[in-house]
Amino acid sequence: MYAIPLDDTGAELRPLEPWHAEEFLAHLDRGREFIGQFIPFGSQATDVDSARATLQRYADMRAADTASYHGIWSDGTLVGGVLTLGFDAANGNCEVGCWLEPAAAGRGLVTRAMRHLIDWAVEDRGIHRVEWVAASGNLPSLNVAKRLGFTRDGIRREAHPWRGVRHDLEVWSVLAPEWRSARDAHRKR
Repeated sequence: MYAIPLDDTGAELRPLEPWHAEEFLAHLDRGREFIGQFIPFGSQATDVDSARATLQRYADMRAADTASYHGIWSDGTLVGGVLTLGFDAANGNCEVGCWLEPAAAGRGLVTRAMRHLIDWAVEDRGIHRVEWVAASGNLPSLNVAKRLGFTRDGIRREAHPWRGVRHDLEVWSVLAPEWRSARDAHRKR
């Protein structure tokens, strides 16, 4: 369907669909502890059938135009992804998120993938407000939001119970005019 190069080593952003269930499960198994530090992402995908069900749920939401998954492949291996949630084109709002296994961390793959996803949301779909929500302790995620030009709107204190801890959630956003300005500044570098 599409394969967008993310760097000069062959990393790509591609659709992540139900037929990738075995690969998705293998990816989650490699990074489950790291990926699940702050959120239950992938925790329900524990075998091929449940991995397929997770991907099918997002395929159905993509068909309904309310959410989507996009995988990041490096050297032909699924290593992470970016997603939209609460996609509401009529009102111009959506949330974005990401996940990555530890072996792929620190290479800027999520930042580059997210630039493509946000650019599509803003320019092709007319999204005005893009939101990023992450636990305060999830510094890699928050640093991506900062690099992309998001502004911290506030903190929802102890809003997310996970693994016996009530995590503060930081809410960040970027508005379409801010996105265009940050994107254009990045391109000039």
